[in-house]
Amino acid sequence: MVRVYLALGGNLGDRHLSLETAIDRLQEHVVIDQQSGIYETAPMYVADQPAFLNMVVSGVTDLTPLALLDFLKRLESEIGRVPSVVNGPRQIDLDILFFGDTVLNSERLTLPHPRIAERAFVLVPLCDIAPDLIGPTEPLSISQLLAQVPGRDTVQPCV
Repeated sequence: MVRVYLALGGNLGDRHLSLETAIDRLQEHVVIDQQSGIYETAPMYVADQPAFLNMVVSGVTDLTPLALLDFLKRLESEIGRVPSVVNGPRQIDLDILFFGDTVLNSERLTLPHPRIAERAFVLVPLCDIAPDLIGPTEPLSISQLLAQVPGRDTVQPCV
Protein backbone atom coordinates (compact mmCIF):
# COMPACT_ATOMS: atom_id res chain seq x y z
CA MET A 1 0.00 0.00 0.00
CA VAL A 2 1.27 3.45 -0.94
CA ARG A 3 0.25 6.82 0.53
CA VAL A 4 -1.29 9.14 -2.05
CA TYR A 5 -2.43 12.74 -1.97
CA LEU A 6 -5.21 13.65 -4.39
CA ALA A 7 -6.62 17.04 -5.35
CA LEU A 8 -10.35 17.32 -6.04
CA GLY A 9 -12.07 20.29 -7.60
CA GLY A 10 -14.88 21.44 -9.83
CA ASN A 11 -16.86 24.48 -10.83
CA LEU A 12 -19.92 23.24 -12.71
CA GLY A 13 -23.18 21.76 -11.47
CA ASP A 14 -23.65 20.91 -7.80
CA ARG A 15 -20.02 21.37 -6.75
CA HIS A 16 -20.49 19.94 -3.25
CA LEU A 17 -22.27 16.85 -4.58
CA SER A 18 -19.49 16.26 -7.10
CA LEU A 19 -16.87 16.34 -4.33
CA GLU A 20 -18.94 14.05 -2.09
CA THR A 21 -19.53 11.61 -4.94
CA ALA A 22 -15.83 11.60 -5.82
CA ILE A 23 -14.83 10.88 -2.21
CA ASP A 24 -17.34 8.03 -1.97
CA ARG A 25 -16.22 6.50 -5.26
CA LEU A 26 -12.50 6.99 -4.60
CA GLN A 27 -12.84 4.57 -1.69
CA GLU A 28 -13.23 1.72 -4.19
CA HIS A 29 -9.42 1.84 -4.54
CA VAL A 30 -8.13 4.40 -2.01
CA VAL A 31 -8.57 4.01 1.74
CA ILE A 32 -9.05 7.70 2.57
CA ASP A 33 -7.92 8.65 6.06
CA GLN A 34 -7.48 12.44 5.76
CA GLN A 35 -9.63 15.17 4.20
CA SER A 36 -8.92 18.87 4.03
CA GLY A 37 -11.53 21.54 4.37
CA ILE A 38 -13.38 22.65 1.25
CA TYR A 39 -12.31 25.95 -0.27
CA GLU A 40 -13.91 28.23 -2.81
CA THR A 41 -11.24 29.43 -5.18
CA ALA A 42 -10.94 31.86 -8.04
CA PRO A 43 -10.18 30.21 -11.37
CA MET A 44 -6.58 30.14 -12.49
CA TYR A 45 -5.21 30.19 -16.05
CA VAL A 46 -8.68 30.70 -17.63
CA ALA A 47 -10.29 33.50 -15.60
CA ASP A 48 -13.68 33.76 -17.32
CA GLN A 49 -15.43 30.88 -15.57
CA PRO A 50 -17.23 30.18 -12.27
CA ALA A 51 -15.39 29.81 -8.96
CA PHE A 52 -14.15 26.34 -8.02
CA LEU A 53 -14.56 24.25 -4.92
CA ASN A 54 -11.26 22.53 -4.10
CA MET A 55 -10.01 20.10 -1.49
CA VAL A 56 -7.33 17.47 -0.93
CA VAL A 57 -7.62 13.94 0.41
CA SER A 58 -4.99 11.43 1.45
CA GLY A 59 -5.06 7.71 1.84
CA VAL A 60 -3.44 4.49 0.76
CA THR A 61 -3.86 2.41 -2.36
CA ASP A 62 -2.50 -0.78 -3.84
CA LEU A 63 -2.88 0.51 -7.40
CA THR A 64 0.10 1.48 -9.52
CA PRO A 65 0.42 5.17 -10.50
CA LEU A 66 -0.97 4.60 -14.01
CA ALA A 67 -3.77 2.34 -12.75
CA LEU A 68 -4.74 5.07 -10.27
CA LEU A 69 -4.68 7.65 -13.08
CA ASP A 70 -6.95 5.45 -15.21
CA PHE A 71 -9.31 5.00 -12.26
CA LEU A 72 -9.45 8.78 -11.64
CA LYS A 73 -10.14 9.53 -15.31
CA ARG A 74 -12.94 6.94 -15.35
CA LEU A 75 -14.43 8.48 -12.17
CA GLU A 76 -14.29 11.98 -13.68
CA SER A 77 -16.23 10.77 -16.69
CA GLU A 78 -18.79 8.88 -14.60
CA ILE A 79 -19.36 11.91 -12.34
CA GLY A 80 -20.03 14.07 -15.38
CA ARG A 81 -16.82 15.60 -16.65
CA VAL A 82 -17.01 16.40 -20.35
CA PRO A 83 -13.84 17.11 -22.34
CA SER A 84 -13.44 20.83 -22.99
CA VAL A 85 -10.86 23.61 -22.98
CA VAL A 86 -7.67 22.89 -21.01
CA ASN A 87 -8.04 24.49 -17.54
CA GLY A 88 -11.61 25.44 -18.43
CA PRO A 89 -14.84 24.77 -16.53
CA ARG A 90 -15.47 21.21 -15.39
CA GLN A 91 -17.81 19.18 -13.22
CA ILE A 92 -14.94 17.41 -11.45
CA ASP A 93 -11.17 17.27 -11.65
CA LEU A 94 -9.15 14.59 -9.84
CA ASP A 95 -5.36 14.90 -9.79
CA ILE A 96 -2.62 12.82 -8.21
CA LEU A 97 -0.40 15.21 -6.26
CA PHE A 98 1.94 12.68 -4.64
CA PHE A 99 2.21 8.91 -4.99
CA GLY A 100 4.47 7.97 -2.09
CA ASP A 101 8.01 9.01 -3.00
CA THR A 102 7.51 8.11 -6.66
CA VAL A 103 9.13 10.37 -9.22
CA LEU A 104 7.75 9.69 -12.70
CA ASN A 105 7.91 11.54 -15.99
CA SER A 106 5.92 9.70 -18.63
CA GLU A 107 3.79 10.80 -21.53
CA ARG A 108 0.64 10.25 -19.46
CA LEU A 109 1.69 11.18 -15.93
CA THR A 110 4.23 13.31 -14.07
CA LEU A 111 4.77 12.71 -10.36
CA PRO A 112 4.78 14.60 -8.14
CA HIS A 113 2.27 16.86 -9.87
CA PRO A 114 4.45 19.46 -11.62
CA ARG A 115 2.43 22.55 -10.67
CA ILE A 116 1.82 22.05 -6.94
CA ALA A 117 4.16 24.89 -5.92
CA GLU A 118 2.35 27.48 -8.09
CA ARG A 119 -1.20 26.62 -7.05
CA ALA A 120 -2.58 28.18 -3.89
CA PHE A 121 -5.82 26.27 -4.49
CA VAL A 122 -3.84 23.05 -3.96
CA LEU A 123 -1.41 24.22 -1.28
CA VAL A 124 -4.02 25.67 1.09
CA PRO A 125 -6.04 22.44 1.44
CA LEU A 126 -2.90 20.29 1.30
CA CYS A 127 -1.53 22.31 4.21
CA ASP A 128 -4.66 21.36 6.21
CA ILE A 129 -3.62 17.70 6.24
CA ALA A 130 0.13 17.64 5.50
CA PRO A 131 1.83 20.94 6.37
CA ASP A 132 5.19 19.27 7.04
CA LEU A 133 5.18 17.05 3.96
CA ILE A 134 8.26 17.42 1.79
CA GLY A 135 7.93 15.86 -1.63
CA PRO A 136 10.65 13.82 -3.31
CA THR A 137 11.64 16.61 -5.72
CA GLU A 138 11.19 19.77 -3.62
CA PRO A 139 13.32 20.83 -0.63
CA LEU A 140 10.52 22.87 0.96
CA SER A 141 7.58 21.65 3.03
CA ILE A 142 4.00 22.28 1.95
CA SER A 143 3.65 25.06 4.56
CA GLN A 144 6.86 26.71 3.28
CA LEU A 145 5.60 26.52 -0.32
CA LEU A 146 2.27 27.99 0.77
CA ALA A 147 4.00 30.91 2.50
CA GLN A 148 5.56 32.00 -0.78
CA VAL A 149 2.84 31.26 -3.35
CA PRO A 150 0.86 34.19 -4.78
CA GLY A 151 -2.93 34.06 -4.75
CA ARG A 152 -3.51 32.76 -1.23
CA ASP A 153 -6.21 35.43 -0.83
CA THR A 154 -8.21 33.84 -3.69
CA VAL A 155 -8.68 30.65 -1.63
CA GLN A 156 -11.45 31.04 0.94
CA PRO A 157 -12.91 28.46 3.35
CA CYS A 158 -16.30 27.27 2.18
CA VAL A 159 -18.97 27.58 4.84
